[in-house]
Amino acid sequence: MAKVVIAAVGSRGDTAPLIGIGTRLQAEGHDVTLTALPVFEELITSCGLRFRPHEAMSMAAGDLSRMGEVENPAKAVMEFMSPRGMQRAGEALLTAMADEPADILLLSPLAELAGHPLAEARGIPSLGIRLQPWSATADFTPSTVGGWSAGPVLNRAVGRFGAAWLDHYYRKPLAALRSQLGLPQVSARALSKRRAAAEWPVLHGFSPSVVPRPQDWRPGLDVVGYWWPTRPLGWSPPADVVQFLESGPPPVYIGFGSMPMPTAESVRVSGLIAEALRTAGVRGIVQAGWAQLAVSSDDVITIDEIPHDWLFDHVAVVAHACGAGTTAAGLRAGVPAIALPGFAGDQPFWARRLRRLGVSAGTLSQRKFTADQLAAAITRAMTDDELRVNAKIVATKLAEDDGPGEVAKAVARLTV
Repeated sequence: MAKVVIAAVGSRGDTAPLIGIGTRLQAEGHDVTLTALPVFEELITSCGLRFRPHEAMSMAAGDLSRMGEVENPAKAVMEFMSPRGMQRAGEALLTAMADEPADILLLSPLAELAGHPLAEARGIPSLGIRLQPWSATADFTPSTVGGWSAGPVLNRAVGRFGAAWLDHYYRKPLAALRSQLGLPQVSARALSKRRAAAEWPVLHGFSPSVVPRPQDWRPGLDVVGYWWPTRPLGWSPPADVVQFLESGPPPVYIGFGSMPMPTAESVRVSGLIAEALRTAGVRGIVQAGWAQLAVSSDDVITIDEIPHDWLFDHVAVVAHACGAGTTAAGLRAGVPAIALPGFAGDQPFWARRLRRLGVSAGTLSQRKFTADQLAAAITRAMTDDELRVNAKIVATKLAEDDGPGEVAKAVARLTV
């Protein structure tokens, strides 16, 4: 069996699904280490995995591992994503993995900049693990720019241009990381072409029933099914949450996950949520998250982190920011959705997918929605039988996938 190192760089939503991969690999006899932000140590070790911390997201503008405490989230993210920020992140990853033996590296997208040269320097295989479709296709533009469609030719052109731009933008940090590892200098674009020619394997952790594999993708790019987060060993739900759920009809869940908000915005949005729930006449369960939402009344409870695979089985509707993980959890539970995406990243992409699947009661701008708009969407989600039927159909299809099993098969092939 292989010594597997999984490199996760990102928020809880980026990390938790990779725990599902790790526990499956460990159950099949592999020796697994997951390297991630220090804030996720308990989340990872409580699931029985070995943890190796890295400081890839600790920046001068604020520690992105604790985004909810950062005064200027936008500035912190921009600094992290800058060439200097990504070089520091890559160096932090190399430091964390310097003395960690490995037969194979599993690389999340933000770990690839350092992970590719590290695998090359050690002479070991690597495997891409992505929660969103990034690669160019005629079907849609890359998910990270919204996944909108401008027609086959332009869709593919946008994807190719984006990939080439990223290679150029991060050419200097890549050169510095290769130099640190004693590797010869090769351009980022040449290395990307080399990986494509070699059909470097990338597995996508979402269901083909949600996003079918584009037919024009090269061999090696595969869609394998969701990687469900593992519950902590011995976990049980908080008593106050159980009591709330048992005290009335299923509530509406509202949360923004790892989306940070300035304090004033958090207060404003919390007020809108409270008003919308009152107007719709429904009970609510609000997740504080990095937005630090806070709503409390006889019919509303605010909670901290709780496994969504348990919680969503007890709610009637899931209203969320459309991060990949929360989108998946809502689909798995088979309940209607309300999309509250931000303006950037993959959130608009997943909002469009929810609408296309016929499970979304509406898409509202995260920055501009009103209490009346949210209340109307809640009412539709609670009363539209077609949405509920469609949601159940999607959930049935997801149950047929075995995403972690497909990763395990790929690891076995690459480490023979």
